[in-house]
Amino acid sequence: MSSFSLRYSCLACAVALTAVAALPGCTVGPDYHGAPDVAHDAIQANSFVRAPANVSTATHAPSRWWEALGDAQLNALIDAALKNNPDLHAAQARLRESRAQLQQQRAAETPKVSADAAALRMREPDLSGLQSSQSSSQQASGSNTQSNQQSGSTSSGRGPLQLYTAGFDASWEIDIFGGTRRAIEAASAQAEAVDADLADTQVSLAAEVAQAYIDLRSQQQRLALANQSAALEQQTLDLIRQRRARGVVPDADVERQTTQVENTKANLIPLDEQITESLDQLAVLTGQAPGALDQQLSTPAALPSLPASVPVDDPASLLKQRPDIRAAERRLAASNAQIGQHEADLFPKVTMLGFIGSNAANPGHLLRKSAVTWLGAPYLQWDVLDFGRTRGAIRQAQAGREEAAASYTQTVLAALQDANNALSRYGHQRESVTRLTQIEASADRSQDLMRQRYLAGASSLIDLLDTQRSQFSAQQNLVQGRAELLKDFVSLQKSLGLGWASPE
Repeated sequence: MSSFSLRYSCLACAVALTAVAALPGCTVGPDYHGAPDVAHDAIQANSFVRAPANVSTATHAPSRWWEALGDAQLNALIDAALKNNPDLHAAQARLRESRAQLQQQRAAETPKVSADAAALRMREPDLSGLQSSQSSSQQASGSNTQSNQQSGSTSSGRGPLQLYTAGFDASWEIDIFGGTRRAIEAASAQAEAVDADLADTQVSLAAEVAQAYIDLRSQQQRLALANQSAALEQQTLDLIRQRRARGVVPDADVERQTTQVENTKANLIPLDEQITESLDQLAVLTGQAPGALDQQLSTPAALPSLPASVPVDDPASLLKQRPDIRAAERRLAASNAQIGQHEADLFPKVTMLGFIGSNAANPGHLLRKSAVTWLGAPYLQWDVLDFGRTRGAIRQAQAGREEAAASYTQTVLAALQDANNALSRYGHQRESVTRLTQIEASADRSQDLMRQRYLAGASSLIDLLDTQRSQFSAQQNLVQGRAELLKDFVSLQKSLGLGWASPE
């Protein structure tokens, strides 16, 4: 390389580096200043609007809320689901994918260096036959013998040609206007959004397992009560048939009671089917085949115990705790960064190119100074006329940011609605369970009084069986009401965004 070319390359490199040093903070596009303020008064309130009286305000509600229910089997099922559920594994894979994309974007800031090496071996074609033919032609035309000998000596085949080469290529796009930095900012925010999606999957999964388990225990208790009720109604039917045989009651009473018995027995079939479905649902949620939990959970057990008080964070904590809100906010930040990423395409791009290599006929000569060549030069690229493609991409990114802002607003409002509705349902259902408990206690007292009357001979067996049937009906309603209250408790924890843990 000539001294002029060397001086020109050094000067160009100096100019480019000076430009980079002069623009260290030149990053085009809008800076992100946070999410919009949504429902300010509701968020800043000390408690939710629909919070019932028996809900206490806590600074930090427990994340593993299911442990407050005091059911070891439920705890084991949720832990198994959080470890083995396929949907959770897919969410974890998406998180790893987004982090890998972020790593790729960060690598774009660094130079790209590649190495190459080659060993070439070539042999020239043997032209002796062609030259012999030419010699014969010259003899025929009267050429002298000395010319023929000289021609033959120059036409002998040469040995193989060898060439060894090795070198390094390097390129570095200087991020003068911050396009690469904006791309990294967008990829980082997107990775954090996917992280929040994983947490949202954990929240939904824990709630779904808990609700399926509560349904299973409720269905098992209701089936046991239904079997008792069916047996009691069958006893009543047998007694009515005996009285009809004595002519005491008409046939219509027999048919009426027979219809009641068959209806009760028919209700046993869907309950048994629901139990099977709940068992299979729990198995699939924990990453197992249907039927895998039959032996473990087929034995009826009591419903989990509801805690005496339910701690609930204030509305401001909802913005930090709910994963879907955090995901929407991070996607808003990513869409904002994408505007600057496209705006950087309006300006020139400067890439530093470099090469150093060595070529020699002998591999031992590759390190000689005479065999080394090098090149360094800045490369300027500028799409001066792209017929509006870049500005169209900028407008598209701006519209995406507006869409993300609207989506964030809707997510926050929906979360507030979800939390308030869950609190309202929980409060009303708790009142309903209180009344169902009173009804069940009244049915128990009525049954005890009727039993005393029957033993004293003051009432018939039919009257006693009728009060027992009412007692079983009240018990069934109470079991179902308690199950609904537990499911409302689960829905409340889900609406508050509880039940997730940061991934490793």
